[in-house]
Amino acid sequence: MDFNLTPEQVGFRETARRFAEKEVVPIAEELDAKGEFHYRLIPKMAELGLFGLLFPEKYGGSAVDTITYSLVLEELARVDSSVAATVAGQVNLCGDLIYRLGSETQRQKWLVPLIRGELLGGFGLTEPGAGSDAGGIATRAQRKDAQWLINGAKCFISNAGTRMKEVVVLAAATGIDPATGKKLISAIAVESATPGYRTGQQYRKMGWRSSATAELIFQDCLVPQENLLGEEGRGFRQFLQTLNLGRIAIASLGFGLAQGCLELSLAYAKERRQFGQPIAKFQAIQFKLADMALKVELARLITHKAATLRDQGQPFAQEAAMAKLYASEIATQVSHQAIQIHGGTGFMDECPVSRFYRDARILEIGEGTSEIQRLVIARNLGC
Repeated sequence: MDFNLTPEQVGFRETARRFAEKEVVPIAEELDAKGEFHYRLIPKMAELGLFGLLFPEKYGGSAVDTITYSLVLEELARVDSSVAATVAGQVNLCGDLIYRLGSETQRQKWLVPLIRGELLGGFGLTEPGAGSDAGGIATRAQRKDAQWLINGAKCFISNAGTRMKEVVVLAAATGIDPATGKKLISAIAVESATPGYRTGQQYRKMGWRSSATAELIFQDCLVPQENLLGEEGRGFRQFLQTLNLGRIAIASLGFGLAQGCLELSLAYAKERRQFGQPIAKFQAIQFKLADMALKVELARLITHKAATLRDQGQPFAQEAAMAKLYASEIATQVSHQAIQIHGGTGFMDECPVSRFYRDARILEIGEGTSEIQRLVIARNLGC
């Protein structure tokens, strides 16, 4: 097992870090306070190729491996999880579905502008009555002439409700399996300008405040039948495959955030003086920092293992679930200790670790809750 990064991987990581430090850090606090989407960063991220990381060059992508994708998300989350979440939603939630399931025409129509940053992409899975129980999807799509008639609602959808052009890959019930009586779920792409498609107000959130998250409402929304992605009725399995990649992304956000907390806490502990010396000299603080560093490294290792398995074409669902579970939970733990080390300063909004603490909480919920990850892991163990 080789733990060394290739020169290309190092180059992408350094490029992402320079962008994060130069472009994201100066505005992260302001956008978080305002709850404002980072419109000004979208063209810059597209120019760097952040939206095309996993896709072939023929579509404008850079065709990097999953390790590189994880490294880039880590560097972004190290300074601001909202920006990292936007990239993850664009690439592994929407873009991956269009690339894997779409025809060449569909890829040219939606994937290429997603990579260019001309189109914002969302993944319409969660509903008011279907969260962890994704099989309980109530949104329906019925054939009407040469179109799909869509009715239903989605909630907590990332990369939605902005003033940009948007496309959402929607999970909708398109029939009933006669053998089992269960709903047949299909993937259908819907553009934001489509009549009958509207977004609710942007959610006011505890964290990820400068990412866009909205409710989507479909009322007699008509889209062409050729907007179907992949095979009709097989969307549920297709979405689960996308969630496996999404769990690697969330894990990368988790240890990236934790890495940021560690670096800020170490710097603060070396600067902050009490009882005549830096608090980094106190064993109580040293133990906290040591535990933080250990958790970050372990989360990074299991995530990179899952990414490596994916790149090798091997099964990686178990490792992705483990990575997502562990990295999301240590993000909460490490950000908690970061505030403890910073003391009263860490409780103030102008201190980055305060924002990181709020941002960490969603990681144990999105892409499958911690409870769901434990169920996935247990079932893969044969329980």
